[in-house]
Amino acid sequence: MKLLYFAWIRERVGQAEEDIDPPAAVRTVGDLVAWLRGRGEEFEYAFGNETVVRAAIDRTHVQLDTPIEGAREIAFFPPMTGG
Repeated sequence: MKLLYFAWIRERVGQAEEDIDPPAAVRTVGDLVAWLRGRGEEFEYAFGNETVVRAAIDRTHVQLDTPIEGAREIAFFPPMTGG
């Protein structure tokens, strides 16, 4: 699946997007955020406070308990992203 990072999340992780294959135990957006935090300092810094990170699966806003099975694209962004 493709992950997209926007605004200060992108700045903190140091990339705008990446393709990943998360472990089978990663089943929800919240699981994915927790797994990402374990990937290094930059991810811990970006996702350390998950209450301020928003997510969208295939361009539909979702909650942290939303399953990621079948997702092609998951985007992470702060509450307000300017255009």
